[in-house]
Amino acid sequence: MRARRVLTIGGSDSSGGAGIQADIKTFSALGVYGTSVLTALTAQNSSGVQAVYEVPANMVDAQLVSLMSDPGLAVDYAKTGMVYSSAVIEVVAKALRRYTIPFVLDPVMKAGSGGVLLEDTATKALIEQLLPICAVITPNVPEASFISGMEIRDKGAAKEAARRIHELGASAVILKGGHLEDELAAGKATDLLYDGTFEELSLPAVTRAKLVHGAGCSFSAALAAELANGKPLRAAAFSAKTFVHEAIARGDEVSAMVVVNHARGLRRDADRYQTLENVKEAVRMLRKLEGFANLIPEVGTNIGMAVGGAESEQDVAAVDGRIVATKEGLNAGCVEFGVSSHVARLILALMDRDKERRSAMNVKYSPEIVDACTTLGLSVSSFERAKEPAAARTMEWGVREASKEFVPDVIFDLGALGKEPMIRIFGNTAVDVVLKLRMILESLP
Repeated sequence: MRARRVLTIGGSDSSGGAGIQADIKTFSALGVYGTSVLTALTAQNSSGVQAVYEVPANMVDAQLVSLMSDPGLAVDYAKTGMVYSSAVIEVVAKALRRYTIPFVLDPVMKAGSGGVLLEDTATKALIEQLLPICAVITPNVPEASFISGMEIRDKGAAKEAARRIHELGASAVILKGGHLEDELAAGKATDLLYDGTFEELSLPAVTRAKLVHGAGCSFSAALAAELANGKPLRAAAFSAKTFVHEAIARGDEVSAMVVVNHARGLRRDADRYQTLENVKEAVRMLRKLEGFANLIPEVGTNIGMAVGGAESEQDVAAVDGRIVATKEGLNAGCVEFGVSSHVARLILALMDRDKERRSAMNVKYSPEIVDACTTLGLSVSSFERAKEPAAARTMEWGVREASKEFVPDVIFDLGALGKEPMIRIFGNTAVDVVLKLRMILESLP
């Protein structure tokens, strides 16, 4: 299937966090083919914009004509960002009308890190020539305030501003609420979508200690990509908001700013897939491992692995149910995320000490197994259930207690009333854990 073609018309950001650089990264992350028309070069870094060079209007026009003359690059959707001057706006508006290209208008006026990205004399041209022909405009609060001619401090004022902008000709308005004081005070980031009726798009606010760079460009690019892929406006807007929300939360700190992480979703999905496959391979290895059935405790065993940077039990893949020995052989459920609180809590607790120790499994306790671990050079530690505080949860407390002085490969306890003694083997991956178990089995008499 042909990937949808999405065009970005905007400026270059030498820091890589915003502008056409951010747009192209967003397009790639969302599965569309990105093309670009450059309107300006900026010299900017985390401190601000030091210089701007406007691409001559005839060169902007030449780029547009070049793209539009190639059927293989026929544009399905577009977005405009930094258009800088009246001359450039006139050329861009004429081309978008001529080729009837639906587009998202991101009315970029200033860089988040400081610096003017739209000449004062060009604001009138933007409002009169681009705004009336766009499919949707995505101003932030300062931009919406300028376009609507009114002060915006709360959601009520934002709604009135959205109405006014809509009356200027925009088919739809998405007023980004990252600066709305009442919403931020409530811990929310709420965007207002208005196309004749209002809809609120709300997610928990992401708090970062430094200035976020590139969020606005990335949102409008994501919106254009989702619209190009055929999503209705409301669904596309929420998808774009979710994309940017995650990209900010996982953004990279670069000097004085946080740059949105456009590849977060791709890396997350790839990591989850690789984690699932690793645990599945570990289970296949266990089925073939001679003598493993003898190490399964009465409560059964389980093996799990967390994704990198895991934050909750939903980020840990394990066997649904437990692995048990039957007369027909091992019985193991499917490998899924979030199915074993027990093994997840083990892993997450040790990851607090070492982010790379992402896997664990439990086997039955015996002094011989502990001795074998020590002989093999595996680091071994333990905890006593009798010392567990009343309000503590055993897995988390036990792992933290056993890893106070070093991060062990093996943690055991001798059980308690109604609690079976247990050994837990840790490793960087599930396959790594099974390889350790194989060494242990081979060393047992």
